Amino acid sequence: MTYTLLMVDEPGRMLSFNGLEEAILTGGAAGRLLLAAFLGGVIGIDREYHHKPSGVRTNLLICFGAALFTFLSAVVAGANSTNKGQIASNIVQGIGFLGAGLIIRNRDRVSGLTSAATVWAVASVGMTCGAGLYILAVCSAILVLVALEGVGFLEKNANLKLYSVIYEVRGSDSDKMTLSILNAMDRAKHRLVGIEQQNIGELNRLSFTVSTTHKGHEKFLATLNAAPAIDEVLTFHDPEDD
Repeated sequence: MTYTLLMVDEPGRMLSFNGLEEAILTGGAAGRLLLAAFLGGVIGIDREYHHKPSGVRTNLLICFGAALFTFLSAVVAGANSTNKGQIASNIVQGIGFLGAGLIIRNRDRVSGLTSAATVWAVASVGMTCGAGLYILAVCSAILVLVALEGVGFLEKNANLKLYSVIYEVRGSDSDKMTLSILNAMDRAKHRLVGIEQQNIGELNRLSFTVSTTHKGHEKFLATLNAAPAIDEVLTFHDPEDD
């Protein structure tokens, strides 16, 4: 019996709480966890809107989990421990592995870097909630949204960043359409890499991907629309683009 009591009193080993202690801990954690779930969900809605792999549930759970682990880190360590952040420190490593799974290398480009960085930032927001720093957590979540939307909009419209668009041209003569596409690519100083063709009766569809700036896409689209051999040009968002 004496050994069991020592185990209970020794920090980091066997934990035991009475009803009052558990109610106090639960009451203190509820607000932190709810805020973490809310902020993670808001950021996840933004990612879901842009059809990214890390959506609402992913960001909500990451933010919630980081908050819970941060809160439990001090509780499990005990009152007399000098290393109350041991469990919380491992969140950084775990999120690193999760973020690495979002990064994809395809041909000559790497995608998923923004999604991985977002997951990293969301985990830090969750840890801030778990530490009880509510104002800092809210401000951090707002900054994440500003970085995703505001900076992203600036990069695109100020021609600071290349992004990919899937083009689909339709017409009756596939050879003439291909030649028109090659001419447009030459004018834009881009190399045509991979083109998919699908025929539906007399209608020919050619699909390919171009990566350039916002202004570059506008000029390229205008060149394709002006080609006599092309009847219609459609553009689609590239799901692999970050």
